[in-house]
Amino acid sequence: MAVYPVTPMKHLISTVGLFLWLTTTSLAVVPYPAAHVERFDPALDQLLSSDAKLEQLADGVSWAEGPIWYQGGIVYSDVPKNIIYRWKPGMDNKEVFLTPSGQLTPAPGFREPGSNGLTVDREGRLLVCQCGERRIARYSDGKFTSVADRFDGKRFNSPNDLVVRRDGSIYFTDPPYGLEGGENSPLVELPWAGVYRVAVDGRVTLLAKTIRFANGIAFSPDERTLYVGSTENGNAHIQAFDVQPDGSIANERLFFDARPLAKSGLPGGCDGMKIDHDGNVWTTGPGGILILTPGGKLLGRIATGIPTANCNWGDDGGTLYITASQFLLRVRTRTRGNGW
Repeated sequence: MAVYPVTPMKHLISTVGLFLWLTTTSLAVVPYPAAHVERFDPALDQLLSSDAKLEQLADGVSWAEGPIWYQGGIVYSDVPKNIIYRWKPGMDNKEVFLTPSGQLTPAPGFREPGSNGLTVDREGRLLVCQCGERRIARYSDGKFTSVADRFDGKRFNSPNDLVVRRDGSIYFTDPPYGLEGGENSPLVELPWAGVYRVAVDGRVTLLAKTIRFANGIAFSPDERTLYVGSTENGNAHIQAFDVQPDGSIANERLFFDARPLAKSGLPGGCDGMKIDHDGNVWTTGPGGILILTPGGKLLGRIATGIPTANCNWGDDGGTLYITASQFLLRVRTRTRGNGW
C-alpha cells in the first residue's frame, strides 16, 4: 500500500502532483507523493487534520467509479471494462467482485457498458446504475432485478449515479456518457439528461431536465435539499433543489460554481459527491475532492492531481474512499458520513 502525505498548502512544492511511467503495454498516471490538501479556510481543520495521509489501496482499472462500503469492504466500478471490483482491509490490491456488471449481453453502441454509480437500498441490497442495460438494477442472491429502465415508455440513456432516500425511494441521474456519441447517439430516446425518482411502488417520475450533463447526486442530512452535479464541459457546477413533501423538487438554484477552478487547467468536473453528517459537501471537482459548507463555501481541496470520479464513506464512517482515474484511494477525516 502506498501512503502519500497530504501536505498543507504552505509546504506544497511547485511540481504537479503526478508522474507518468511507460511500460511495454500501457501509459499509466500515478499519484505522486506530493498529493496535498489545500486549505482555503481555517474551518477545514475541523474536518481534516493537517497530517492526514492519502493512501493508494488499489490500481489497474480503466476508469474507477461508484465506491460504496458493502459487506465489509469497498466495491467500485470499472465502467469501460464492465466489472465491479472489491477491496477489503488487509488486501494488497483489488479482486473481481462481479462481472459483467453493467451490460449483461454484449450489444453495439456503448462507450462505457459497465456499471457506474453504486449504493445500497434500505434492506442493504446492492443497487447498480447499469450503463449497458440502461437501467437501475438491484443485485441480490447472485442475480440482477430491474428496478427502472424506462420513463414514459422510452429507454433511459445510461444511468450514472443514485441515492436512496430514507423512505426507500431512489433518485438518480441519466446523462448519455455510456453511449457512443453521447447526446448524438442513435440510441438516445430521451433527449435530456434527466433527474428521476423511483417511488417505492416502482413509479418513475421525471424531476428535472434542466442540467445538461446531470451526474452526481446527494441529499442533505435532513433530506430537504437535493444536490446534483454537472460535468458539462466548461460548465462544471452543482445545483441545489428543495425537496417537496411529495418527493418532487423545486426552487432550482446554483449551489457551487466550479468554473473558476476549472480555468486553472486542473482535471476533473463536478462528478460524484457525498455529504457528511453536518451537511458539508465532499464533491469531486477540478483537481480532486472539493470540501464545501452547506452554504456552498469552499473550505479546501484534497488535490489528487488526476481526474477524480467519486467518493464515499466507509469503515467507521470517518474514512473517505476516493475513485480517481485508475486508483482506489482513501483518507481519514475528522467527520462522519451522513447516516453513519
